[in-house]
Amino acid sequence: MSEKNTQSPPLGRGPMGRGPVKGVIEKPKDFKKSIKRLGSFLKPYKFKIICVIVFAILSTAFSIYSPKLTGRAITSLFNTMISRLQGAVDAGVDYSYIGTIVLVMIGLYAASGFFTYLQQFIMAGVSQKTVYDLRKQVDKKMAKLTLRYYDSKTHGEILSRITNDIETISTTLQQSLTQIITSVCTLVGIIIMMLTISWKMTLIALVTIPLSLIVSMIVVKKSQKYFIAQQRLLGEINGHVEEMYSGYNVVKAFGYEQKAEERFDKINNELYNYGWKAQFISGVIMPILHFIGNLGYVAICIVGALFVANGTINVGDIQSLIAYVRQLTEPITQTANIANILQSTVAAAERVFELLDEEEELPNIENAQIIENPEGNVKLENVHFGYEAEKIIINNFSINVNKGQTIAIVGPTGAGKTTLVNLIMRFYELNSGKILVDDIDITKLKREDLHELFGMVLQDTWLFNGTIKENIMYGKENATDEEIVAAAKAAHADHFIRTLPDGYDTIINEEGNNISGGERQLVTIARAILKDPMILILDEATSSVDTRTEMLIQNAMKEIMKGRTSFVIAHRLSTIKNADLILVIKDGDIVESGTHQKLLDIKGFYADLYNSQFQECMDEVS
Repeated sequence: MSEKNTQSPPLGRGPMGRGPVKGVIEKPKDFKKSIKRLGSFLKPYKFKIICVIVFAILSTAFSIYSPKLTGRAITSLFNTMISRLQGAVDAGVDYSYIGTIVLVMIGLYAASGFFTYLQQFIMAGVSQKTVYDLRKQVDKKMAKLTLRYYDSKTHGEILSRITNDIETISTTLQQSLTQIITSVCTLVGIIIMMLTISWKMTLIALVTIPLSLIVSMIVVKKSQKYFIAQQRLLGEINGHVEEMYSGYNVVKAFGYEQKAEERFDKINNELYNYGWKAQFISGVIMPILHFIGNLGYVAICIVGALFVANGTINVGDIQSLIAYVRQLTEPITQTANIANILQSTVAAAERVFELLDEEEELPNIENAQIIENPEGNVKLENVHFGYEAEKIIINNFSINVNKGQTIAIVGPTGAGKTTLVNLIMRFYELNSGKILVDDIDITKLKREDLHELFGMVLQDTWLFNGTIKENIMYGKENATDEEIVAAAKAAHADHFIRTLPDGYDTIINEEGNNISGGERQLVTIARAILKDPMILILDEATSSVDTRTEMLIQNAMKEIMKGRTSFVIAHRLSTIKNADLILVIKDGDIVESGTHQKLLDIKGFYADLYNSQFQECMDEVS
């Protein structure tokens, strides 16, 4: 069965300005393939699983032998009763025989419980280790995914696959797998025990099994598509909730509450409808199987009574058969119930496997080159790039940047400024052309070695949950306290840090909202300073600070950028007057280049941008 599901989050720019976020498209589903692939994660533990199966067989064998012993006890008591009715006054109950049977049954149930415990204990370890391996693969995959993947998925959907879907798999492996093994063993064991009593009666009872399986398969097939849709919508609703609560202030400020609620209601209603259908259709299995099982039970009672009357079979054997028929419906019902759980599990597994199958970054080449003494020369030769192959946004772009130069990149929103920097960092692969650092093609370098050459301060600040000191050290893990403080002072962050209750040990919460936006930016600048890179990338690095702080940072940056190659993406053109070279980008092309004064003199696109900003400032003052 294959089905395509599409969710369409609002269009916007991805993290770091990397193009539009597109709708999520579910790939066609393959139930058998997913089950087989999920089973491959259990292969390393096949010996333990064999032990589980052996213990399940033993546990089941000890458990299902008890009804036969009960039948013998009933036959003994029935024969005694008949003898007394026939006038045998001295006929007594063989208490020794009955007592022996009771003791044997107690032993059997104790042994069955012991092997059940061993089975559960081993399976708990297998299931947790399997999910551990799966999580580990997902974690490694996340580090290898292209930025295109993160641009095309909401945070909520990615988190749903990593947490909810894997947890669903974990629960099923822990609980349902042992139930499947036990159910199969019980089913086979009961049939064997029934055959030892009467093959004719067994055939009557077994007529109900194919009917039960056919019903189960029909219902399972019907409910599968609803379980898949249910898992998809869970990811969608998680993404929406995460988005709304992370941007709660914006939602309130722009009065978006009603639309947010309407979107939530729409997704929630869809989730309700699919969830209700999935659970209702799958829930039909239980009453139908009970009905079919009761038909077999009635048949055994009627035919068994006739066989007892004819002397073909003992009354105790009939009692055993009735008990076995009752037990026979339990593993079938349990298997059918597990089949419902498997639908949800396979849907979750498919979503995890989709993530594992996503396109990865091109691997580092063997024998990668190393830049021993980086200088910071950067060259772009005939670069072509588009987020989509048929939509090129950077056309035949060439530039030669010498070490120590400051290159300012300006242009209207969406012109390709941040995209250009991302290409230099090799966050994306070029459609054609070359990018060289110190005359070495960046594709010949390991990505980690390339990134080690760069320090970045982005427009969107990112701090993790930890102390301010730890966040600054993110740029250099083995930094000393003196180096951290020096970096903070250079970024003009030391003063505000020391005013906090715990100073450098102040913990920044998950949202990072216990310090201001400008203070967060100062911390990220200190992080870049501490790294001491040869090439700096400043993407509107002072956009979140006030005018006074901006002037201080600009002065500090002048010192930091000395001897280093710097790429400065700026919207406020007043901040890049002293750049060695200004590149004016429009629609992916360099339309003008030169110094600030030169570009003003030619009275082109840059002059228009600068004068419009200057006029805006004059209007604000007046």
